[in-house]
Amino acid sequence: MPKTKSAKKALRKSKKRRIENLKRKEKIKKLKKEIKSLLKENKIEEAKKLLPLFYKAIDKAVKKGTIKEGKASREKSKIAKIFSKLGQKEVES
Repeated sequence: MPKTKSAKKALRKSKKRRIENLKRKEKIKKLKKEIKSLLKENKIEEAKKLLPLFYKAIDKAVKKGTIKEGKASREKSKIAKIFSKLGQKEVES
């Protein structure tokens, strides 16, 4: 346990930040999972409505330092790739 006043404060801040970071990560995971499940059910329009929320959550996490920029761009890219594949299938059909 911390002894000095500053160390105690640092521990309090660390705990608060950890909780907030976990919330942000959980939101990203939830949105990603929801988008993928909607796409599996061929509810493309509903999934497209969730896409800006997903991007916003990722961008906010990067801004706050929860995740790194590389991971954020990778996650965005993965979802965009899924959408582009669906777009190609629609064009071919």
